[in-house]
Amino acid sequence: MDMRSQTIGFPQARRDAASIFLAKVFYWMAVGLALTAAVAWFAVTSGLVFRLLGAPLIVLFIAEIALVWYLSARVGQMSPGAATACFLGYAGLNGLTLSVIFLAYTATSIAATFIITAGMFGAMSLYGFVTKRDLSGMGSFLFMGLIGIILASVVNLFLHSDSLGWTISFLGVLIFVGLTAYDVQKIKEMGEQGILEQGEVMIQRGAISGALSLYLDFINLFLMLLRFVGVSRD
Repeated sequence: MDMRSQTIGFPQARRDAASIFLAKVFYWMAVGLALTAAVAWFAVTSGLVFRLLGAPLIVLFIAEIALVWYLSARVGQMSPGAATACFLGYAGLNGLTLSVIFLAYTATSIAATFIITAGMFGAMSLYGFVTKRDLSGMGSFLFMGLIGIILASVVNLFLHSDSLGWTISFLGVLIFVGLTAYDVQKIKEMGEQGILEQGEVMIQRGAISGALSLYLDFINLFLMLLRFVGVSRD
């Protein structure tokens, strides 16, 4: 009887642990998105966005790339406080660089794109959490696709091809939708494998690492969709 109870209870305990850990990851992702939105809105309403155009924007862009690269590479060795500060710092910098989209698109279309992104992100997160299919193989394929669209985007900086730009955006939507499901499944597995039993330091490191992955999925999906949904101010 005891053996049967343990057999039944163990999968449930794993699901509960995964849910608790995912909730922590989504909490920090939401904090990052809220900070990005707040900084972007402040930059627009204060007029700071106009002073960011040109060289300052390039410097900020390079700084945030360096920061996200450092955080991704070192989060496993950082203290929880340092990892959290780096993540929030990156989210704030991203808010400054993203504020320029308000100069190109109407606020209404940006809000509509955000809502659509949230719906697609939520649906794929749910799929990643409940599916029994192993998405690890898909993750490798999507990562190669991500490298491809990054290279294509660099090339298009020189070509200025509208058709290539639309193709990159379309493929980007597919890639980041898939990466959302893949990353949620990976984070779920971290919870199932006992990260909650490894102490607060490991939990916070894991939560920030997972939050960064999902934050990047959301932001990039939003930017790709903005090309389709966004209404130009011109």
